[in-house]
Amino acid sequence: MPARLEFPSDHPHVAVVTIDRPDQANSLDPPTLCALADAWRRIADDDDIRCAVLTGAGERVFCAGMDMKTTIPAAQRFARGERVDPEVFEGLRNVATALLAGFDLGTPLVCAINGHARAGGFDLMLASEIRFAVPHATFALEEVALGLYPTGNATVLLPRQLPWVYAHELLLTARPVDAPRALEMGLINRIVPAARLLATALDTADAIAANAPLAVRATRSGVRELLHLPLEVAYQRQEELGRPLRRTEDAREAQRAFVEKRRPLWKGQ
Repeated sequence: MPARLEFPSDHPHVAVVTIDRPDQANSLDPPTLCALADAWRRIADDDDIRCAVLTGAGERVFCAGMDMKTTIPAAQRFARGERVDPEVFEGLRNVATALLAGFDLGTPLVCAINGHARAGGFDLMLASEIRFAVPHATFALEEVALGLYPTGNATVLLPRQLPWVYAHELLLTARPVDAPRALEMGLINRIVPAARLLATALDTADAIAANAPLAVRATRSGVRELLHLPLEVAYQRQEELGRPLRRTEDAREAQRAFVEKRRPLWKGQ
């Protein structure tokens, strides 16, 4: 499969998605788009998955974005009203879901950025909550250099995640930034040696998965919802989100576990 979905036995409640086209810079051709979209739908539909990790195969590229030999020409033909093959059309139909653009995974996503993240690869990274990158990783949004509009997550999420000037530097120059610069901008959490990248991402995913699943999902959702609400409304809404959790069996279990000096056994109820 061009995108693999795995469930490591030593990391319970964690799913790992790997874009597996290293010889093609992990670019997103129609089959890969379909495989990614299927993986995200499965994760979103499974309450037993409490955190996901996304990475790329190989040591050079995380994801170079849309495949310039297949996806981009097909998208241009389709935009002109020309016919495309059914298999290619299915890939185009799944672009938004594959890039998590407007598709809410509902589950925290940790990115293990094993190399260059460009265009659609950058879009996928923007959909994650936590990001680790290897020292040689670079980051670029190259659409304007190709005569295209960045229709994934970039113009929607990037100005919400970075200061205005950094967002426009990335969006308008099409120039790549290296990992130290990305860290300075706040685009990534940490630079990690390649040998420790996946282990670091999985350790973080395990920490998230070890917490109360209803509380994690509600907190993730709340951050997104409250981000642009007026303060008075945001405080009211956060109480509305928090009140039901105080009545859950998991909240009672946390109290019992604290008293009994043991780890909680979450039921997601």
